[in-house]
Amino acid sequence: MTGTAPTSASEGVAGPPGPPGPGATEAPGRRADEVAFPTRRSYHDLVASYKASGFEQLSDLTAVDYLTHPGRALPPGVEAERFEVVANLLSLSLRRRVRVRVQVPEDDPVVDTLWDLYPGAEAMEREVFDLLGVRFDGHPDLTRILMPEDWEGHPLRKDYGVGRVPVQFKEAPGPR
Repeated sequence: MTGTAPTSASEGVAGPPGPPGPGATEAPGRRADEVAFPTRRSYHDLVASYKASGFEQLSDLTAVDYLTHPGRALPPGVEAERFEVVANLLSLSLRRRVRVRVQVPEDDPVVDTLWDLYPGAEAMEREVFDLLGVRFDGHPDLTRILMPEDWEGHPLRKDYGVGRVPVQFKEAPGPR
């Protein structure tokens, strides 16, 4: 795991002046008011502190496979890993957005679930598990959501074999 290296960014998003949320700072050039880079160990606690400070909505949770782009720019102290789980939090009352980006290694693709904080994370975490193979510790039902249960592999991984699925057509109906 990597060390905590909070950083953040602003890019013309309206919001009240004031200090950034827990674990992040402000800097120009991004689409979120703040961007934080917690370790896997501190991920859940950081998101819980954001929720306690007024971020009432998890607007999106996804993951990225950086297998073919290992040299991406990260703040000092954050070690790049193959996978990155990205949670976008929104505070309507504060008019602020925060993006939480946690690095997840290929050899142990597991992070804590956010389901206990934001119940809407349940389906988003299942989608990330199904398509990229990142597991969420503590998730109530981590099963496939898009692919058939017997599907082998995770189709959005960059090393997933490009194959061909045969198309099955129904018999064409006759003239109407």
